[in-house]
Amino acid sequence: MSTTPEGEPEAQSPGWTAADIPRLDGRTFIVTGGNSGLGFQTCRALAAKGAQVILTARDPEKGQEAVDAIVAEHPEATVETRVLDLADLDSVEVFAAGIREVDVLVNNAGVMMPPRTTSAQGYELQFAVNHLGHFALTARLLDVLTQGADPRVVTVTSFLHRRGRIHFDDLHGEHKYSRTGYYSQSKLANVVFGLELHRRLRLNGVALTSTMAHPGYAATNLQSSGPSGLMKLALKVSNRLSAQDAEMGALPQLFAAVSQDVEGGQLIGPDGRKEQKGYPKVVFPLEAARDRELAKRLWDTSEELTGLTFGLAAR
Repeated sequence: MSTTPEGEPEAQSPGWTAADIPRLDGRTFIVTGGNSGLGFQTCRALAAKGAQVILTARDPEKGQEAVDAIVAEHPEATVETRVLDLADLDSVEVFAAGIREVDVLVNNAGVMMPPRTTSAQGYELQFAVNHLGHFALTARLLDVLTQGADPRVVTVTSFLHRRGRIHFDDLHGEHKYSRTGYYSQSKLANVVFGLELHRRLRLNGVALTSTMAHPGYAATNLQSSGPSGLMKLALKVSNRLSAQDAEMGALPQLFAAVSQDVEGGQLIGPDGRKEQKGYPKVVFPLEAARDRELAKRLWDTSEELTGLTFGLAAR
C-alpha cells in the first residue's frame, strides 16, 4: 500500500465519481462561491445525495439562480443561498454569525489573476479572497464545526501552488505585482493553511478533519472573470483545447468532503498526467508547504491581518 509523506495510508479511488457519494441526509455543507463553476457542481452533487447545502455567493440574484437550477434538477433538494463576500472580513463576520450548524465547510471560492486590486480592508485581492477570507471564515465557524458529524474543512487550492512563494516582504504587491505570481502565492497559502490546520487540530485533540483539494485544469468562469487582455484570450483558447469540464474538476473536492478513505492532511487532485485531468487521488503538495517556520509565519500573519485566532496551540 502506498503512503503519504507523513506515513499515512494513501486514499484510493479508481474512477471515483459523484455517483459514489453516499447518502448525506441530515448533514449540512457550506460551499463558498457556490453559484458557478466548481462550487456549483459541488453544491449540485451534494444536494442530489440529500445534503442540506448552504451555497454562498456575493450576488444574491446569482446565488438564487444557482439554487433554482439545482432544485429544477432535483426537486427534493434542500439548498439555500446566503450572501458572503470573502473580500470583506465584515461580510465574513455577518455570514458566520448566522450559522448554527455545519458538518463540512468547503472553502472553494476564489479569484484568479486580476489586475492588482485590493479588498475592503486594503489587502491584495487574491490573497484576501483565496486565503484570508477563508482563514477568517474557518476560524469563526470552528466551534460550530467541531459539533458536527464527521466534521471537515476542505480548502481548495491549485496545482499552481507549486510555483508559489509567500512574499512576506511585499505581501500585497504594492511594490511589484505579478498576476500569476500572486495567484500562486494565494494558492500556496491555501496548502500551508490546510496542512497547519491539520497539524494543530491533531496536536490539540480536536476531532475535525482538514483536507485540501485541487481540480487540475478545469474550465470555469474563473479564467474569464479575473484575467484581462491577451491573458484572458489565451486562457479561453486553452480552456477549449486542454481543460476538463467543471463537473470533473469538482470531483477532488467532493472526494475530500465525503469519502471515508480520506485522511486529515491529505491533498486530493486528479489522477491524470501532471494532475491536469482525471479522477480523484492523493497527490503530494510542494515540499516547502510543509515547512514549519513558513507555516507559523503565515499563520501569525493571517491572525494579525484578520484580527482572529483559532485558540489552537502550535506546540
